[in-house]
Amino acid sequence: MKLHNTINGEVLKEQIRSSNESRTTISFYKYAQIGNPQLFRDHLFYHWSLLGVLGRIYVAHEGINAQLSVPMAHVALFKAELSNITFLDGVRLNYAVDDDGKSFFKLAIKVKNKIVADGLNDDLFDVSKPGKYLDVEGFNKLTDDEDTVLVDMRNHYESEVGHFKGAWCPDVDTFRDQLPLVVDELANQKDKKVVMYCTGGIRCEKASAYLKHKGFKDVYHLEGGIIKYARDAKANGLENKFIGKNFVFDERLNERITEDIIARCHQCGDSFDDHTNCKNKACNLLFIQCQKCADQYAGTCSTDCQTIAALPIEEQRVLRKGNDVGVRIFSKGRFDSN
Repeated sequence: MKLHNTINGEVLKEQIRSSNESRTTISFYKYAQIGNPQLFRDHLFYHWSLLGVLGRIYVAHEGINAQLSVPMAHVALFKAELSNITFLDGVRLNYAVDDDGKSFFKLAIKVKNKIVADGLNDDLFDVSKPGKYLDVEGFNKLTDDEDTVLVDMRNHYESEVGHFKGAWCPDVDTFRDQLPLVVDELANQKDKKVVMYCTGGIRCEKASAYLKHKGFKDVYHLEGGIIKYARDAKANGLENKFIGKNFVFDERLNERITEDIIARCHQCGDSFDDHTNCKNKACNLLFIQCQKCADQYAGTCSTDCQTIAALPIEEQRVLRKGNDVGVRIFSKGRFDSN
């Protein structure tokens, strides 16, 4: 069995989109010491492929960060496989809130230096001693306190479409940029209660340990992030203080938490909160585009990209050959909508 994908990505996408198989989106992470990440990666790929698991998984010496699409018929077997791995036995699984299971179209497991790019030197502080966990009730109670500082530990394009009421949402493109900014901006508030949150908990868990290292006295973070919070609040009939959408890093791009629309189209400024990628693959810009602008620009971010996207596929491939645009994110023309 080959331990990598051998089928064209577009073919795989079409297979998933047209499939009637019932699937669910699950995410989890675990900080742990993994001696041989490559061997562990190959073990996961072999066993998860047999179960039809798809997703994007990062493995490093510091642990694992996984976002997955699992066939409903194999969820029990998948959980059993996890329980056979000592440090993953009993790991918290986050089930998506707004989901059809078609969140991934292939299985990609990559060995990385870190499971989250944070720019930190982990040898300088104890990552195994994060801030205190908060459940829904604890989070709601603590964030009702005027002396509590609530920090969104996600990037601006995530918080732009949804965030907790009263949260400070730093205007940054990456987690790496955000950590030093948060420490500097809150330098005079080290004695206050600091509550942090992110999508599933992985970023703010390490960030909370880092803030403690930097002298912050009372640091908390939301257990399981926005995903677990939204599910638990609904299940227990508790107040949901999150407004809008939760941005997710898969084919869905977001999951609807409330009907509030707090963002605007990046092209015309109308109220809208659906992210998309520019149809010019040489651009691939992530931005918010309403249906009116999607029709006007044929799903692209500009008239230049519209012209390129209208060319024959082979011509487009020639134009982008050798050019790696990487991850491009719209960062200008943002609106204050709350």
